[in-house]
Amino acid sequence: MSRRTRAALIIACATLLTPLTGCSSGHDDKASAATRSSEPSPKATPTASSTKPAVQQPPELDADETLAGRQKATTGNAALAFTQGRKGDALIVAVRCQGAGKIKVSVRSVHLSFPLECQAGEVSTTYDQVAVKGVEHRGVVSVEASSAVHWSMTIGRGTPAAEDTPTSTAESL
Repeated sequence: MSRRTRAALIIACATLLTPLTGCSSGHDDKASAATRSSEPSPKATPTASSTKPAVQQPPELDADETLAGRQKATTGNAALAFTQGRKGDALIVAVRCQGAGKIKVSVRSVHLSFPLECQAGEVSTTYDQVAVKGVEHRGVVSVEASSAVHWSMTIGRGTPAAEDTPTSTAESL
């Protein structure tokens, strides 16, 4: 299943969780869609022939997405500015991490944040697509992380993932 397809499936779940993200009054006029997919690497020790990227290399964007900012391997807290985009584009925040601990990623300009769990000995990559009012403006993504967690990040712009209509099935008792 492609990252785009997974993103579209996850969007319905993310929409349900949006009220739980700590929104404050004055931000309810923003239509939001956030998607996330995670691609953990195998638990084997990385080698030069490994097909999974190391945390030192920031995540790559799809061919139809535009780069807005990039941060190479980092430990601890950092902030990364991103460039302005076109109206209607989604903001893509892709984070790769390794090391035992949690990190918190915040997009200050749209008052959005999400936690990520990173594992020792495992490189994982998470792609978040945010399509809310205001993401077309330039801004800053902040990361709060312990010194035990190594992370890298790519920020991009792209067409928002299409929202799939959820289907329901009736179960007989």
